This record gives sequence, structure tokens and C-alpha cells, in this order.
Amino acid sequence: MILPLLPGVGVGTLRLGMSAGETVGAAREMGFAPYGPDHREAPGQVLCEHGESGTDFTLGFTKGALTDIHLCRFRVEDADVTVVLDGLDVFRTPSEELLERIAERGHAVVQNDSGVDTLPDLKVILSNESSFEYPVDEEGDPVHFDYVLVTSVDFRGRRGD
Repeated sequence: MILPLLPGVGVGTLRLGMSAGETVGAAREMGFAPYGPDHREAPGQVLCEHGESGTDFTLGFTKGALTDIHLCRFRVEDADVTVVLDGLDVFRTPSEELLERIAERGHAVVQNDSGVDTLPDLKVILSNESSFEYPVDEEGDPVHFDYVLVTSVDFRGRRGD
């Protein structure tokens, strides 16, 4: 399964602005099962998991419309899941290399020491702050990002275009 990150648009067939019903339907078509709280007409969020790979979505809603797509890295290392941003494998390319390659493609990259890196012009956040046991380097730091946020909200708190 290939899940393209589409800044300002969505992830895969999930589109920012979709209703909860449309979003849950699209997630199910992609093989993700909703779980957790009731999926009422205007939820605050819907949780979805892809059982075979352990890939998770948290889908955030504002006033009944999808505004935030939180995607957590698969927990099965050899999972047939690829998350792609601008042709780059987000969860298998080492974090530092990924940021360098994104910057080479002309996108602003704002890094910080807490492991949360921002691509402000794309309205995307990348992080490697998980509690799951993912591959680490010799110093014990995570090798890959394990979380991505695609949002319709700019990082100054105003609605995006």
C-alpha cells in the first residue's frame, strides 16, 4: 500500500474538508478499521488502524470537517506500507537524510532539538517521538520519523487557504 502525503489536500484518498462519514468510508476502503469512540456525525477525532501493518491514523475534525491527519509509522517493520512525500519514503528514509532531501527540493524545514520538525509551507510536521520500539542508531536515537501530521491549519493558528 502506498500512502501519498498530499500537503494541503490529504493522505491517500483521505481529503481535508471531508465529513466524518466520508472520511470513515475512505479509511475503510484503504483497509483501515475505525476504533475507539463513537463515530458520530461531528466527532472531534476518529482513530483508525491497519491491522496487518499496525499503521495508525488519528483523524481530527473541526465543525464536522477533516482538518488534521495524524499518521503513525507501521509497527511491523516489513509491512507493505510506504508513506511518500514528494517522492521520498517518509518512514524508511533516515530522518536527517529525509530533511536534507526535502530542503534540496526547495521546501522550508524548521528543525528543533525535541525531534519535532516542521515543513511550514507544506503544513506538515514530522516527528520521531514514539513509545514504540523502532530502529535506533548507536546512540539510541530513532533512525526514522514515526509520525507525520498533514493539516489544513497553518502553524500560526489561522486557517489555511
